[in-house]
Amino acid sequence: MINYVSLMIFTTSLAAGQVLFKQVGLIVRGQSPGEAVMMVLRQPALYAALTLYAFATALWIWILSRVPLMQAYPWVAVGMAIVPLLGWLVFGERVGPLFWLGVAFILMGVTLTQYAALAR
Repeated sequence: MINYVSLMIFTTSLAAGQVLFKQVGLIVRGQSPGEAVMMVLRQPALYAALTLYAFATALWIWILSRVPLMQAYPWVAVGMAIVPLLGWLVFGERVGPLFWLGVAFILMGVTLTQYAALAR
């Protein structure tokens, strides 16, 4: 059970980091490269995202010490569903019906891979 909780925390951490990176990206939109670099370096969201990514990397190494890669890696795909969903919720980005169909396929695929890993 701790393995699945760890995988969920890992995936959620990466997704949250992406939202923070997007916030930083929106702040520097339209700036010259030099101004953008200076603005980025002053954004707390950048450092929060980098901290989350450092945490997620350490957690990923710990997970891989306990879980086969074939079981762990599909959880990265869950982030491909979570990040656009957060883009919709946090930034009001448009998400169409085909997105939801794709999310369903991703989640079905992850579910199948997890059952396959348990059946080994």
